[in-house]
Amino acid sequence: MHPDNHPCIIDPASTVMRLGEIGFDAATALLGRFGLQLLRVQAGTPIPGSFWGEEEAGIIGTTVYARDDTPVHSLLHEAGHLIVLPLERRLAVHTDATDSIEEEDATCYLQIVLADELPGVGRARLMADMDAWGYSFRLGSTRAWFEQDAENALAWLRQRGLLNDGTR
Repeated sequence: MHPDNHPCIIDPASTVMRLGEIGFDAATALLGRFGLQLLRVQAGTPIPGSFWGEEEAGIIGTTVYARDDTPVHSLLHEAGHLIVLPLERRLAVHTDATDSIEEEDATCYLQIVLADELPGVGRARLMADMDAWGYSFRLGSTRAWFEQDAENALAWLRQRGLLNDGTR
């Protein structure tokens, strides 16, 4: 993972938004638009394909796994990893999607944009949650990176037809 963009240690005192707060319906529909499936994992059960463990989302193939206590930013990040991959690479994913700096940056950018598609979330809340969780960007905050330093990620997403005007 890119040292400027990968998540760090979870701050247990953080109050990041959890999937149980917004429900699974909108997230399931959003992921479905990209050919992904969201599977709900029972409380207290380990999440299959979770890179970070605990309540963090997991990915295997075209399926994203999450529980009610999974942070929304984690769900969108792991889904973003799958969205940026071509189908043939998606199918081979189990837990760790990439070592590519460009794909990691694109994933971070995409998760922020996708937050606007979830009722009650939005990019401002997601960026605050990313900071609270411990994402690390060289400009010091997710918002600063997104607004001032993410041109390469946006260009990467546009070149692959995943974003057109930077918002959709």
